[in-house]
Amino acid sequence: MADEKQPIIIRRRKAKKHKHHGGSWKIALADFMTALMALFLVMWILSMSSEEERQSISEYFRTPLVVAMAGGDKASASTSAIKGGGDDPTHMKGEEARIDLRRETRPADIRRHFNEIQRKVEAAIEADPVLRALKAQLRFDITREGLRIMMLDTEARPMFELGSDKIAPYMERLLRTMAPLLNEIPNEITISGHTDSLPYAGGEQGYSNWELSADRANASRKALLEGGFKSEQLLLVMGAADRIPLDGTSADDPRNRRITIVIHTPESADFIRRQGFFPQDQTAEAAISKGELRNSAAP
Repeated sequence: MADEKQPIIIRRRKAKKHKHHGGSWKIALADFMTALMALFLVMWILSMSSEEERQSISEYFRTPLVVAMAGGDKASASTSAIKGGGDDPTHMKGEEARIDLRRETRPADIRRHFNEIQRKVEAAIEADPVLRALKAQLRFDITREGLRIMMLDTEARPMFELGSDKIAPYMERLLRTMAPLLNEIPNEITISGHTDSLPYAGGEQGYSNWELSADRANASRKALLEGGFKSEQLLLVMGAADRIPLDGTSADDPRNRRITIVIHTPESADFIRRQGFFPQDQTAEAAISKGELRNSAAP
């Protein structure tokens, strides 16, 4: 029995295989990076395109699929097989709609309109090496009346000779540059002149800041006309002396020596024309204090 051979048992250990964790996170990351790249491309294209191009793109995506397949080229087109069919949104039953589209414009559209004007003025100034130095003296502000453009005076670069309505060459150049840009819009404008509180020796009995501010506003009007500005767009030219200082400035601050051009909304222009500039039961000071007319008050 002892001589019997015992069976030999060989035990083999199986090598453990590590489970594969998967690469789904790589796919998710790739999708995220692709989406991020697409977002940056869209933002870059929008920043480089004009307002007209963006409106065309918006109209393209608003156009229903059925209309596009039928050959229509705008959202108002019908589903007819005739290309471009459908009513024009500015017409009603073949006749012009009895609304003034300019007055039906939404506040967002008005702000976009004035922002476009501001962009064109800033671009024209940036393109001129002489006017580029005046950028710090320009202020743009959209108010209830419209777009307000203020040209501020400084001690280093005054717009007019001291105590005079003789306009500086670079100020005249600026106004002549702005003239054709103002002609591109239908809005009416007002021009107001402002001074600091430094009085004349003779007081207000003789030539005073009232006359000086009005004369400077009128000199600015002439410079615009020499640049080709259409005079029928001009609604008012006025002088406000030192009575309306800039917010946060003292009355003797040189920046209060300024010319203000307001590009009015149709409603603001109608109010000025209909009410004789001020409401019949209010003085100029009352109108200003109530915020009905900002930085565009006449003496």
